[in-house]
Amino acid sequence: RRWVEPMKLRFGGSINLSTTGIEDVDANDAADYDDEFQEGGNSKFIPQAKWPVSIRDEDGNFDEVLHPGHKAKGNPDVIMSVPKMWIDDPVSIHQNKLMSRELAMKIGSCATPDASGNHARGENCPTSERTIYVAIASYRDYQCRDTVTSIFERAAHPERIRVGVIDQIDVGEDIHCDAPYDLCSDNPEQMLCKYKNQLDILQVDPLLAVGPVFARHLGHRLYRGEYYYMQSDAHVTYANNWDIDIIDQQESTKNEMAVLSTYLSNYSEKALNEDGDGIMTERPIMCYTVFEEGQHNHYLRHDEQPQSVPSITGTPQLHPFWSAGFSFSRGHFVVNVPYDFYQPLIFQGEEMSIGVRGFTIGYDFYAPEKGVCFHHYERKGVPKFFAHNRVFAGAGIQSMSRMLAIVHMNPGLDPSKWDHTDEEKYGIGGVEFRSPEHFYEIFGIDVKNKSTEGHLCSFVETGDMHKMFTPYLRADGMGIDYSKIDYKFTDPRPETDDGTEYEYNEEE
Repeated sequence: RRWVEPMKLRFGGSINLSTTGIEDVDANDAADYDDEFQEGGNSKFIPQAKWPVSIRDEDGNFDEVLHPGHKAKGNPDVIMSVPKMWIDDPVSIHQNKLMSRELAMKIGSCATPDASGNHARGENCPTSERTIYVAIASYRDYQCRDTVTSIFERAAHPERIRVGVIDQIDVGEDIHCDAPYDLCSDNPEQMLCKYKNQLDILQVDPLLAVGPVFARHLGHRLYRGEYYYMQSDAHVTYANNWDIDIIDQQESTKNEMAVLSTYLSNYSEKALNEDGDGIMTERPIMCYTVFEEGQHNHYLRHDEQPQSVPSITGTPQLHPFWSAGFSFSRGHFVVNVPYDFYQPLIFQGEEMSIGVRGFTIGYDFYAPEKGVCFHHYERKGVPKFFAHNRVFAGAGIQSMSRMLAIVHMNPGLDPSKWDHTDEEKYGIGGVEFRSPEHFYEIFGIDVKNKSTEGHLCSFVETGDMHKMFTPYLRADGMGIDYSKIDYKFTDPRPETDDGTEYEYNEEE
């Protein structure tokens, strides 16, 4: 078809968009939106903070884009209408250098405004009123509505939470993520009824699903300036007061550039008690990565991570890697490190890509001291997006080449062999002493020979990395100053295999 049916936005009902998604724009409304920016320096690119906020209040604020999977297959006439990014150009904010604390404080809404009506109150906003945007990418997941229910039901302050779901479903067969268990007229206190105005759902035909990177990119497009950003899967159960707990952990780092991220522990009676309180004393930490071959390339994949009682207490623990399954940060992480639109059919490698890009822009990654939500791993018969691999055969190879080239993980690749579209927008930053090469050198990653130094967990899980690096947190809290860190990890027990061995043949 010349036009793909536009995505539907659901808010307890469907909003049908026009064919292009922009035909019904009121010119005055569009002008008003463009004018609503803060003034001064690069803060002029930051829209005014609002609360409450919803995509449904932005009639016509949509981009007309080529579907990335079809584009990669040479079908440029498959067009979609998607919400615009809150800030479309991340470089306009970070400017390829370390963002200032003053600028960072201008990103993030407070549930209640100050006396002048300003919702962007920075540190003056009480922690109980700092808004949270939760992004969920769901592919035909029957547990999605359970996850959203859990988010609102177990939050101490659900009134400051907004959830955005990319709901890739087969209408008529799958359960909508915003479908209440009972009619709202019969049971209006259900979370999906009570907080329906804080739930934005972008419904996508599953035939257009091309993997988690694309879905999570769309999730980033639903962000609207909340103080904090959280990302989780669609089959997760939250603990009581999770919002207070994770914010307290985030703030205890005293690092504005902290990103709390890890693989989640499995949901079980060891994780939550009958009342919904988190009782697990152990948590995973990210320190184990291996080179893997796939899609005609070699990339780093984070394998199963160690889970143990934290060796650092009273604060999250510094570690080198980022996880897509759970991430909590200030909202500017979404602005500065948006998911790449041009990476269809990427599954493995996504986490290293976001992690390295975030590092080069100034972010530091931590394992939460305590889990606030738990993952349902043991699920059978759940549909997977891999069903569409044949439809978009070859697109993943192009995406992987682009992804690895952007983070300098494939130094031998001919620049003419990969797509450079919007490379700056979805690329690396320019903070000093935070290049991809510096990251690889510090953590024992040889991108030329596709090998890693073994036993990195002996440096990370023990707390040695945290103790060695955190003293160099900048005085203004804007990240760790790597110009003061002279360290290169080497395997302390090279004679013992920890499973990271990989034999690379340059002719592969």
